[in-house]
Amino acid sequence: METTVGTGERKHTEAYVLAHVSGPREEAMEELERRARAHRPAHPLSPRRRRLLRERDGFLLVVDGAWQSYVTRFTVAELLEDSAAPSPAPEPEADTGTGPRTGGGPGPDAGTGPEAGTGPDVERYADGVPVRPSWLGREDLS
Repeated sequence: METTVGTGERKHTEAYVLAHVSGPREEAMEELERRARAHRPAHPLSPRRRRLLRERDGFLLVVDGAWQSYVTRFTVAELLEDSAAPSPAPEPEADTGTGPRTGGGPGPDAGTGPEAGTGPDVERYADGVPVRPSWLGREDLS
């Protein structure tokens, strides 16, 4: 999603990844349309007109305010690379009852450092986004 934020001379565009959809392009477009229809941008504060247009790769939302128009573009795109992608979870081994017990406590990803919230044991919503943001509770951020 690319959206207009700010007002006046500070008005600019910011981009966000809304979700990851595994499956056919049609499913991704359906999810994107649902999100585009439900999106309520912060600006303008008093919308006068709202138009949602379909494009080849997504949707364009134009909201007219009293003085200016604000645009949000929703685009379906294929992820080719992610430098911060979590490592794939190792396959669980069958428990034969003879070896040492593992699990039960917080793993190495349970800390509050820069990588907190990126491990396989992190609770996530259906679209893969962590329920608890990785930055929450970090003491190295000011």
